[in-house]
Amino acid sequence: MVEYMIKFFVSGFVYPGILWNQVLLGIGLGVVFGAIWFAPYWTPILKKPWAWAVLAGSAILAWTAAAFIQIPLQILTGQALNHFWSQEVLTRWILLAGIPQILLSGLVQEGAKLVPIVACWWRSGRNIDPKLGLAIGAVAGLGFGVFEAVWAHNTVFTAGWSWEAVQTSGLVALTPFWERFSTVALHIALSALAGYGLAKGWGWQSYLIVSFLHGLTNYGAVLLAAQVFTIVPLEIYVSVIAVSVTGVALWLRWRKSEAVTQE
Repeated sequence: MVEYMIKFFVSGFVYPGILWNQVLLGIGLGVVFGAIWFAPYWTPILKKPWAWAVLAGSAILAWTAAAFIQIPLQILTGQALNHFWSQEVLTRWILLAGIPQILLSGLVQEGAKLVPIVACWWRSGRNIDPKLGLAIGAVAGLGFGVFEAVWAHNTVFTAGWSWEAVQTSGLVALTPFWERFSTVALHIALSALAGYGLAKGWGWQSYLIVSFLHGLTNYGAVLLAAQVFTIVPLEIYVSVIAVSVTGVALWLRWRKSEAVTQE
């Protein structure tokens, strides 16, 4: 298990077997996706040096947590399930059996992304404007969203993806990139909601909500394994959740404050 954890962690930084132009393309797509989804929040927060620390901290902490906390917990959960039920039973009941491991992904990753947000909140005397909390959260989500997108893109290239796949399979060959486009939006929005909730005094409640939404999105992989979804419906499922959560986050970002409304 330890070897697998280390191998996964290293895979976020080392991409053997692909060309430099593919690495640059993977990075470029990740940055562009992040810029597209961060732009609607229209905040100048990235002009502040500490915001870049939040961005980088979120990426490193969440990736580290995924490698050294999420993976072992999911493996142990799978082993525990196999202890009580056979693989045949678990496969038959995969829609239920897959829930614990899916929930763990949301709890671990959203918790790790929340750490730099909490650090900013704590340094501000545990009293920040909710919209500032939302902006800090959006930056944290942007950091991990782009990092994970770069890893996912380069993993696709490592598996042998090329433009010839588009010629032979059509637009379906682009679904891995569309998935990352949606997932970057989701990461930004979920962390923005977590930051907003923390500033409003709903820290643990907002954490559980965004963790559940993260898990709900990842549950699409279970639906795919159970053959409830094929690839295209899965991508639609992920996109609908991402756009819906982004809509809520942007509504909170742009709605007038109570004080202005009363005037």
